[in-house]
Amino acid sequence: MKYLRALSFVLTSLALCGVLGAAETAAGDPKIPVEEIIARFVAKETEFSAARQNYTYRQSVKIVEYNESDRAAGKWELVQDIIFTSGGKRTERVVYAPVSSLRRIVLTPQDMEDLRSIQPFVMTQADMHEYEIRYLGEQLVDEIDTYTFAVKPKELEKGKRYFEGQIWVDQLDLQIVKTYGKGIGKLKKNEDNQFPRFETYRNQIDDKYWFPVYTRADDVLHFKNGDVRIRMIIKYDDYKQFKSDVDITFGDIVDDTGTAAPAPPEQPQP
Repeated sequence: MKYLRALSFVLTSLALCGVLGAAETAAGDPKIPVEEIIARFVAKETEFSAARQNYTYRQSVKIVEYNESDRAAGKWELVQDIIFTSGGKRTERVVYAPVSSLRRIVLTPQDMEDLRSIQPFVMTQADMHEYEIRYLGEQLVDEIDTYTFAVKPKELEKGKRYFEGQIWVDQLDLQIVKTYGKGIGKLKKNEDNQFPRFETYRNQIDDKYWFPVYTRADDVLHFKNGDVRIRMIIKYDDYKQFKSDVDITFGDIVDDTGTAAPAPPEQPQP
């Protein structure tokens, strides 16, 4: 996110680590070797990632910015369905996209990439070599016994986005059930682009895969010309498996109805 206007104020808010429910992690060696845990959960995540490509769902995003009085000053919303065309091509269909009223920030291509791949972060075999994965201990998350890991990229490659933060892996299913962190990447010199810390929760879908269902962020972005507090809510709803034998490729945003899209159900205020 980039700053739009120079504002000379300092905005305070609750520290996100405390707000988003950080809990105590029990240190010590797990029952099975850490290397084996990592190998097994990465294999499961790879399977999950491929399976999610065969599901349709609705993604709803709302970003609200706040002024120096800590009052909502503008918002950006997007509701889109992840669907398949009649030819089996995976695509995005915009359902609801009102005119943005953001005044202090502007969404960048990096923000849009984070919405697509970083907030619903997946650790697969194809990209695990790009990350340093450090075991932190065991922790109970919403009555689920988990292994906790710190994750950060080994180095930043130009044009790529990465996740940096913590992940919680279910000890039984060996899939990520929660992530907390932010999207990072190599920026151009003097580029003032800031990204919020977020927390993503997953639920088990079809009694098998842990899919992301909810992401939230409440953070202060520290731009060179001033601080801006933002809140972000992302919801992933109505997962349905799509049956097809054709190859799946990700396409452009389309609206194949050719008519104005109806407004979605009332969205909860962040």
